[in-house]
Amino acid sequence: MSLVQDPKLGVVIPCYRVVPYLEGVLASIPAMVDHIIVVDDACPDSSGLIAQRVAERDKRITVVFHEQNQGVGGAVISGYRKAMTFGCDIVVKLDGDGQMNPDLIPALIAPLVRGSADYAKGNRFRELEALGQMPKVRLFGNSVLSFLVKAVSGYWNVMDPTNGFTAIHRRCLDKLDLDCISRDFFFESDMLVHLNLLDAAVHELPMKAQYGDETSSLKIGKVVREFPLKLIRRLTKRVFFKYFVYDFNMASVYILAGVPMLVFGMIFGVVQWIDSALTHTPKTAGTIMVAALPVILAFQMLLQAIQIDINRTPGRNDR
Repeated sequence: MSLVQDPKLGVVIPCYRVVPYLEGVLASIPAMVDHIIVVDDACPDSSGLIAQRVAERDKRITVVFHEQNQGVGGAVISGYRKAMTFGCDIVVKLDGDGQMNPDLIPALIAPLVRGSADYAKGNRFRELEALGQMPKVRLFGNSVLSFLVKAVSGYWNVMDPTNGFTAIHRRCLDKLDLDCISRDFFFESDMLVHLNLLDAAVHELPMKAQYGDETSSLKIGKVVREFPLKLIRRLTKRVFFKYFVYDFNMASVYILAGVPMLVFGMIFGVVQWIDSALTHTPKTAGTIMVAALPVILAFQMLLQAIQIDINRTPGRNDR
């Protein structure tokens, strides 16, 4: 692999209601960054105009305006495309609310520069002090979400999937179909799914997050309603492509055998239980075994498939 020792570096900052913090964030971006791309995602506070004023002093800044709000994913994707036109080798995504420390950019991109990773992201779960500062509801939600995204994305070694402090190499960005990636709050998780389909190596950087009086635009009710369905769809997509299109191995066999057996055992068991309750007639041991045995075997097969999936997590050479 041909490595760029002095890569052209771009930073994408999606902006939506971050006016109180934006100037400070822009001023703190290190000189090693070649291009700063601010994406005003139809911000009602006109974040882009603030960035344009700063751009008069810092010529690295380019502002992209969205006529309609596209969500954080849509803003980042617009930034990625602009960075590609600038010929950037590595693109960092940095939020405009001041929760991320730009001084960590050199450490974040280091594994990409040396070729041991294609994508890097922050991880707030490695810092005990940061965990103590994290709101308890957010901590619990991120812990549950991390486990679910591990299974869905196939990156079983990754935590803190919603962390938006990321860096991606051009060699990986060129292969991504950006039109297929979710543009809303599911963006970071969906990126991992699509990266797994490319067998991209992911590196995590322990970091501290800063929590202040910033206002989140995330609607919890919408997340609860839509996130589970999005996770199921992406899991189905990843499993189909990884184990039935790109490859076929023992995990494929376990899935093909285990899923129908699990469905049959559960449906048969529920039907027999309802019939027994309505007729007040206990079922025979044989009938119970017909329901239980497929479920037990199916769980064993699916656990084996999960183990194979864990072993197939795209590796990192930096370990």
